Amino acid sequence: MRRSAIETMLGAVVLLVAVVFLFLAYNSIDLKPTGGYQVSAKFYAIDGLTVGSDVRIGGVKIGAVVKQYVDPEEFQAVVRLSIQDGIRIPTDSVATISSDGLLGGKYIKIEPGQSDDLVSAEGEIQETRDVIALEELLGKVIFLVTNEEVE
Repeated sequence: MRRSAIETMLGAVVLLVAVVFLFLAYNSIDLKPTGGYQVSAKFYAIDGLTVGSDVRIGGVKIGAVVKQYVDPEEFQAVVRLSIQDGIRIPTDSVATISSDGLLGGKYIKIEPGQSDDLVSAEGEIQETRDVIALEELLGKVIFLVTNEEVE
């Protein structure tokens, strides 16, 4: 009887620790949707970018990717971004897909322009730069290293 009570107490402690861990994990990640307005951007390649990826200016999160699809007429990837209400993006801004370190995920980095005109809600960021796949870079480096001139 005593062993059963100890096992029950130990099980309760394990469950309590698991609940505390899940609570801390949920609060430490940013799953809350960003309110605000939506804009779109078109890219030829968005490898590794997913719905929920960050949108950042100067390293600070200002929004998130909310939708991705292919434009059937231009065959480009269209990315819908949700931007916080207090942030207005100049029309000459550049949207670039960047990497969060060597093995990190992808995010959209916005480099604000100098224009007085602003991208409106449901508008489009015209200037974009595609992601450069790690495999392509490695292939170019290997080609450069192994391609020796014959004398």
